Amino acid sequence: MPNKKKNANTTTVNRRAHFDYALGEELTVGMSLTGPMVRLIRDHHVQLKGSFVTIRNDELWLNNLTLGAEVAPNIRLLATKKQIMGLEREKVSGSTIVPVKLLGGGRHIKLVIALGKGKKKYDKRETIKKRDFDRGRYN
Repeated sequence: MPNKKKNANTTTVNRRAHFDYALGEELTVGMSLTGPMVRLIRDHHVQLKGSFVTIRNDELWLNNLTLGAEVAPNIRLLATKKQIMGLEREKVSGSTIVPVKLLGGGRHIKLVIALGKGKKKYDKRETIKKRDFDRGRYN
């Protein structure tokens, strides 16, 4: 009997981030995870909606990540000091650091984060209108 291997390519997208924020430059960072967390991510039991990134003691931390049925404890993100300082400068000017994608394929699990400015209600309505127009609802 052949050994059936599961597809290890796991990509989780935070679709809500594109709707709630005007996203800027993206940065791919590593994550400091435990074994059970890795297993839940590889089995697609992860949700990025509602999660956010904070900077404490010159380190990046991922908060409110949903793993399985519960919220995971804060997870340390691995980035260089130069990258963290750049994000901190942008955050002071009013930007938010938002997790966009979780890449779980292969040996390493990475998180794609982006700087985002919060959209107002009328900006969100404009996004909905543009999406509907692209789908052909107004033709």
